[in-house]
Amino acid sequence: MKPRLRPPLLSLLVFGFFLSCGHAQESAPPSSPKRPNVLFLFADDLACDGVHAFGGLDVKTPNLDRLAARGTIFTDAHNMGAWNGAVCIASRAMLLTGRSLWHARAVAGRAELEAENTAGRLWPGMMRAAGYRTFMAGKWHNEIAPDACFDVVRAPRVMGMPGTVKSSYNRPPADGGEDVWSPTDTSLGGYWQGGRHWTEVTAETAVGFIHEATAGAAAGQTQSPYFAYVAFNAPHDPRQSPQEFLDLYKTENITVPENFLPEYPWRNEVGQGPDLRDEALAAFPRTPHAVQVHRQEYYALISHLDAWVGKILEAVEKSGQADNTLIIFTADHGLALGRHGFMGKQSLYDHSTRVPLILSGPGVPAGGRVQAPVYFQDTMATALEAAGAAKTDHVEFHSLLPLLQPDAAQAKDKGRKAIYGSDPERQRSITVDGWKLLVYPTARVLRLYHLAGDPLEMKDLAADPEQKDRMASLFQALRDEQAALDDPLDLKLMDPAIIKSPVKPG
Repeated sequence: MKPRLRPPLLSLLVFGFFLSCGHAQESAPPSSPKRPNVLFLFADDLACDGVHAFGGLDVKTPNLDRLAARGTIFTDAHNMGAWNGAVCIASRAMLLTGRSLWHARAVAGRAELEAENTAGRLWPGMMRAAGYRTFMAGKWHNEIAPDACFDVVRAPRVMGMPGTVKSSYNRPPADGGEDVWSPTDTSLGGYWQGGRHWTEVTAETAVGFIHEATAGAAAGQTQSPYFAYVAFNAPHDPRQSPQEFLDLYKTENITVPENFLPEYPWRNEVGQGPDLRDEALAAFPRTPHAVQVHRQEYYALISHLDAWVGKILEAVEKSGQADNTLIIFTADHGLALGRHGFMGKQSLYDHSTRVPLILSGPGVPAGGRVQAPVYFQDTMATALEAAGAAKTDHVEFHSLLPLLQPDAAQAKDKGRKAIYGSDPERQRSITVDGWKLLVYPTARVLRLYHLAGDPLEMKDLAADPEQKDRMASLFQALRDEQAALDDPLDLKLMDPAIIKSPVKPG
């Protein structure tokens, strides 16, 4: 099936000039004035409440909080899901190609991505065609080499996460024994491999590029705008950071999530038992203390990331081009860390699909808050529109710029009508108008949550007779979305009319 075309966008006053938003807009010539630099800052495994400004009361992120205050935050941004347990592969393939989940999968192989790149259909190539100098540093995790896509590549981490550290798993010991893991031990490798913490290397590399890319303009020379893709591995495990950041958090003061469970009732049926790498980080059953320990190290790694993001933001200020730089901060997916009994990101609860998303820069309202549901990959289409890049039919994601309009009701109407979720063949979800349906085909289970009144997804309403019609409507919406996205999983045997949902915790 051919990807769905994006609807035409309304004309929007942004970045100091009007952009024509008709479907046939041509690429802006390189000499167009006021095209902003685009700085894309990308975290890994960062749940929405992993930033204080998004409700993370325990975590300290002063630099990201300041960025949020200077710009607009999107409180309901999601990753669409994955086709295997490595959720970051699918999330990044969608971002790179502009295609929705199953269409991205079709072009995610090396040969297919190289063909897309040659045809100018990948994000960096589209920015280059619009007159941008393109740069990449940090985590990549796509099958095509980053050097083939960007003009400048430095300190790339091509194959995903830092090296596995055995002592970081199945801890702290359930029997109260000695925990041999140390997040500050530089001899263990992981983030310390190479002699310097990877977050610091990525940030310093980005700072160096920003200086180079703007030095000419500071001297009165004409320079092309830049597109910088800066992708951190943090706060993905192994959760290692310097001692000063670990000292910011006391284990006993860490809040255990209200939706904590020792074990999820259908953990094995949804593919999230002890055999899944992410779930093996802590022992089964989970304990409040184990969750506090892991969250302490998670928050420390986030605060370390925040400190180095602050150095990048300072470099933008010193460049003299802060007023003409669109800054985007987001993450590839969320993380459970004890919620619903999970430690990883493979579930379709909001804690694992929802991510922080911040836009800051020219034309972006300060202190703005957009509650409309979006996909974080919409940032790709946003950057393309800001750059005046040519629109193409293959980009299925939508620019977020229309949602910056002051009419909140109108902006909410322009959000996604439905948020779809997938994790291989064992889970599907659909969220419409604040109601969420989870579908577990292997377990033969349906779960229903009213997010407006139950944002932590703790009260399953699937067995409530009064929700019969709603269940049917949501299931049909999911089937419709599956058809539009070319989802290969057949769910006809999961029809609520033939499934009797059990009542269990969580």
